[in-house]
Amino acid sequence: MTRNTIITKILLVCALIYQCATMKSQTTLYDPVASPKHEVRAVWLTTLNGLDWPRQKARTAAQAETQKRELTDILDKLQRAHINTVLIQTRIRGSVIYPSKYEPWDESITGEYGQAPSYDPLAFAVEECHKRGMELHAWVVSIPLGKAEKQKRFGSRSVTRQHSKLCKQVGGEWFMIPGHPETADYIAGICQEIATNYDIDGISLDYIRYPESLYKFSDKEFFKNGNGLSFSEWKRDNIDRIVRTVHDKVKAVKPWVKLSSSPIGKYDDLRRQSSGGWNCYTAVSQDPKLWLERNWQDMLFPMMYFQGKNFYPFLCDWAEGAHGHPVAAGLGIYFLDPREGKWTLNEVRQEIHATRFAGSGGVCFYRSDFFTRNVKGLYDNVCFEFFPRPALQPRMTWAADQQAPSTPTLLQLKGNTLTWNPSLDNSTSVTYTVYGWYGEPEEANTDNAANIINTALRGNAYDVTASLGRNNCFAVTASDRFGNESRPAILHLGEIQRNPLFPDHPRMLHPDNNGLLHVDRTKTFQGLRLADVQGKTLRKTKGTSISATRLRPGWYRLIVIRKKGESVVGELFIDSDE
Repeated sequence: MTRNTIITKILLVCALIYQCATMKSQTTLYDPVASPKHEVRAVWLTTLNGLDWPRQKARTAAQAETQKRELTDILDKLQRAHINTVLIQTRIRGSVIYPSKYEPWDESITGEYGQAPSYDPLAFAVEECHKRGMELHAWVVSIPLGKAEKQKRFGSRSVTRQHSKLCKQVGGEWFMIPGHPETADYIAGICQEIATNYDIDGISLDYIRYPESLYKFSDKEFFKNGNGLSFSEWKRDNIDRIVRTVHDKVKAVKPWVKLSSSPIGKYDDLRRQSSGGWNCYTAVSQDPKLWLERNWQDMLFPMMYFQGKNFYPFLCDWAEGAHGHPVAAGLGIYFLDPREGKWTLNEVRQEIHATRFAGSGGVCFYRSDFFTRNVKGLYDNVCFEFFPRPALQPRMTWAADQQAPSTPTLLQLKGNTLTWNPSLDNSTSVTYTVYGWYGEPEEANTDNAANIINTALRGNAYDVTASLGRNNCFAVTASDRFGNESRPAILHLGEIQRNPLFPDHPRMLHPDNNGLLHVDRTKTFQGLRLADVQGKTLRKTKGTSISATRLRPGWYRLIVIRKKGESVVGELFIDSDE
């Protein structure tokens, strides 16, 4: 990337920040159809202490079923918001949520240390994510092992007893020792076990770093002469070795499994902006840009839980050092909760817009619960403004496999269901993307995100009832697990009468000084209703005006009720300052 390109990106993001900061209520910066075709849309789903899941402990078979339903309810909400990546905490603190030969069961599942449930939570989560077109990445906490009291409860199965030479206790907290030559093999062995036994899509390393200075952790006794490296270089090399070993062991089993980490949100001090002493490179001995450059990792989820000058310059820095890999900015949406912070919805919107403007590759929300609970209207907002339709995963252009699957064949419409013959000549399993548009077959543009109906489908049939009134052309492509996409199979239905319920570009609405929205009366007019983005009616009237006051932050649709049905008039945005 040239210096002029870097400066241009920074100027564009600065302009974006200014525009967002001066935005008024009921306005939007971009048309929602501008969402990209390829984008990582992720959430961290925390199992530690059941923060996101599970709230119900599974001590009995009945409780296990309740626990499963709790997870599927979360995944249903994520699917409706077009989230495509779920990072589920799999190794917590020297304990896991699946049957492992390395470590005991975490108490978050059954409420008892080392106690197995009546089902395999990780296998269940993988299956349910795949049903909903979402990737599942196993989130592995790498170096911290938690409090000494917790490890004692695991008894002889505790890693601190099974592999005591790899562990160190400091101030009541246990850690794995990065400088010990065998630590890399141990952590990589856990990751390889997960990749071997489960149909996961990725493994994401958390806390793959030295403990922060407040713990006064040191493994200098292993330094010796450092093979000619300085002490700080030696520490980074230790973390590099763990990352590289995980790569080698996992890719040997399944080369398509995406490897990632969640580094500190600031890589290092910038020339014109200090990191305030909290960064990857010097504070905790991480070098994630090197991991991307050498393809030891496929993507990053940096924890960018900041605002203003602590966010935007470092976002640009990540984008510039990505070496062609996605860097999905981790956004601290928990600060929207008044118990956690004072962030507004507009501040989060600004950051999401900025990630797209910088071309960083996506976003990841911390945590799932704050997203699905719709804190300050974020869930509603994301559904309409940012993720109005599905997005494909970014293609792994650095991987050895660049061969696209064959095109599906015999695409046809049976009733309201599209069916096709599957792609057969690919070495990995394939998924399918369905596109739709109004026009002629030769106008097919599968690069246009606005044409995506659904993606990551695992069968060879899809119900297009909801799209038949909008589209007269459909296409289906096949994608492998590296993101290589086939050429489209196309079906043209001829001329159709388009349904007014599906406007291509709903207009933005603006209340009058009294907070009312107005429409003109027509012969077929019977009333108005104001609905949220999921279609739930919030207000209804037989008149031509409806109040838009005292609504929580988020997006709303104004719908006209007619004698022969309904039609969407436009969209309304309420920001967090209302």
